[in-house]
Amino acid sequence: MATSVISLSDFKARASQFLEEISASQHPIVITQNGSAAAVVQDYESYQRMQDSVALLRLMVQGEADIKEGRLTPQREVFSSLRKRLKGRDG
Repeated sequence: MATSVISLSDFKARASQFLEEISASQHPIVITQNGSAAAVVQDYESYQRMQDSVALLRLMVQGEADIKEGRLTPQREVFSSLRKRLKGRDG
């Protein structure tokens, strides 16, 4: 992934152009302030994919912790409970 690094003053001067480039390339831009990285700008779709990936990883970590701690319910019990709930809605 190619990441551009630009100064804050350069970004301010050409923000619209940079936003178009980010959208087209789907590559983020690192903005520096006083020579140090200060922010990252990326297109919305890439941001959303990243957020979805983080959420999935958190669920996986929670699942692994549940397994380790023995917080499990057998599949048969889960489906039996779901069937009962669904029948209750129909009636």
